Amino acid sequence: MPAHSYPSAPPPPASAVPHRPGRTLHLAAAIGGGRAGHEGAHHRELARLAESGGLDFVTLEFGAADGCGPLEAVAQLAAVAPATARIGVVPAVPSGGAEPADVAAAVATLDWVSRGRAGWTLAVPPAPPATRGRGRQPERPAAVWRAAADTADAVTRMWRGGRGPWSARAAPVTALDATESGARAVAARHADIAFVRAARPEGAGRIRADLHRLAAEAGRDPDRLLVLADLSVDLCGGEAAREPGAETALLPDASGGVLFRGGPVDLAALIADWRRQGAVDGFHVRPVEAGRDLERFVNGTAALLQHRGLFRSFHPGATLREHLGLHRPPRPAARVLT
Repeated sequence: MPAHSYPSAPPPPASAVPHRPGRTLHLAAAIGGGRAGHEGAHHRELARLAESGGLDFVTLEFGAADGCGPLEAVAQLAAVAPATARIGVVPAVPSGGAEPADVAAAVATLDWVSRGRAGWTLAVPPAPPATRGRGRQPERPAAVWRAAADTADAVTRMWRGGRGPWSARAAPVTALDATESGARAVAARHADIAFVRAARPEGAGRIRADLHRLAAEAGRDPDRLLVLADLSVDLCGGEAAREPGAETALLPDASGGVLFRGGPVDLAALIADWRRQGAVDGFHVRPVEAGRDLERFVNGTAALLQHRGLFRSFHPGATLREHLGLHRPPRPAARVLT
């Protein structure tokens, strides 16, 4: 895919971009799902493009309408992994779609094929259609999240046991959408990455604070739970930045998520602003048009963030946990007095 040159807006004053030691911006992208089918060559091309931009990982998800089995995304990324060298590969696995032993073995195999670059997203069944006129998706019942917690616990226990075909050198990274309140206790106990769908940085920041509180209560180091804003991105808005002072608005999309529509420079400005406010640790983008929007994100948005020193231009290690800063031993959990 051809690279393009995008104009860069003047960098903000250094005093406006506080950096916390040891923290970095994380970027990831979806390379299929929804309309996607069995397009192995297409997925490999997109994964290599994302890797060239230094992104932490790519994700792949198939819906029920795609006619795929519950472990199809794992199998597809197992074919993608040998065509890449550094980028993480994170398939979505439907909760309850396969036995935990099968999930553990499949993701551990992906981790072996990718040499430690695997993760998995625990995908729960979709909520029923929103009630017309209310403007927001209904939350899923508590039973859905109890089942998700049971699956996550069973899979990770198998990895920790270190025996059988699912044994892994280090447990593959676990991700979960934690936008709904019922998901947050599950993410706080089991997830390394929590995706959040929010139209404003304040909303994302509140979810992040809630997740970190729950993680601390569960005896975990909150800094080991990374929170990534989840955005659909339509980068058909050209290469020029908006007029100074113009606000970039995020819109609801048809699936209950959040949509950005604009240019690569506008998206870079939004990412920098959210990160500066401490709302999230990074962004997971879902290109509306895979080839076009991922190319513009990598060669436009990510490149501009690298130019400003806000995003690294290389992978810091060989494994996904190293990319995410999760390979070091956790800090001792604080004792909770009862």
